[in-house]
Amino acid sequence: MTVVALLSVAPVREGSMADEVADAVATLDEFDVAYETNPMGTVIEADDVGTLFAACEAAHRAVDADRVSTVLKVDDKRTNDDPAAAKVEGVEEALGREARGDRE
Repeated sequence: MTVVALLSVAPVREGSMADEVADAVATLDEFDVAYETNPMGTVIEADDVGTLFAACEAAHRAVDADRVSTVLKVDDKRTNDDPAAAKVEGVEEALGREARGDRE
């Protein structure tokens, strides 16, 4: 099984959150997960939901703040082991191009 999630962890405060977000992302290296950070969060891929939740909990706890906001969206497709990239490839195949638009 492959479990894919979108995780967003941030301190609740004004100003840049880059250092705290970096701490959360760096924590993921301690787990057997693949991940990619984008402007809205981090997409995480794991073999099982337990590993995914453990990694997400560690990322949440890594943010040193009085208040932390965490959003987690999980796709636990139990019928196959397709990686997260296959989801994007399917959309790109339907589009007939890359699934991105560059702003100039």
